Amino acid sequence: MKKLLFSCFVLLAFMGSKCEDDTPKNPIDLLPPATQTGENTFGCLIDGEAFTPDGRPNSFNSTYIFSDGGYDLIVRGTCTKVDGVLSLSIGTKNLTVISGRVYSMLSRINGNAYGTTYRSSNISYTSPEYSGELFISKHDSINQIISGTFWYDIKDAFGDVHQIREGRFDIKY
Repeated sequence: MKKLLFSCFVLLAFMGSKCEDDTPKNPIDLLPPATQTGENTFGCLIDGEAFTPDGRPNSFNSTYIFSDGGYDLIVRGTCTKVDGVLSLSIGTKNLTVISGRVYSMLSRINGNAYGTTYRSSNISYTSPEYSGELFISKHDSINQIISGTFWYDIKDAFGDVHQIREGRFDIKY
């Protein structure tokens, strides 16, 4: 009887285990969900690979403040990798963001939205040649929530062009 129970237990244990890896196969599945509730999330695909802040101190920060006559939005995520620190951000300079609007991500000048990459002590910005779009899906100034999506292309300091896609963020400022 004991052998029968033990055999049943072993059989059930094997039947309950998966043969496949539980890791998502699609990089998009590794990104945070696209929420609009002030969850303080940020993620995107960079050249097809998932990018999210790594959870270390200061690996995610965001702000939406009035400065020099206009509003500046900054949402930044940082991940420390074997080959160094990689930081991506989106922002606006002297620009009030409004729900339902799409903003062209061009240069980091007054009245514009922009994207950045920071790697190996080199910072790069979007430009008219390498640009993208920022969509503000929600701006609730009463509850201080800004959510949206983005994409952009950027040429880094080493001359490599990167594709930032499926970007999403949800902040409480």
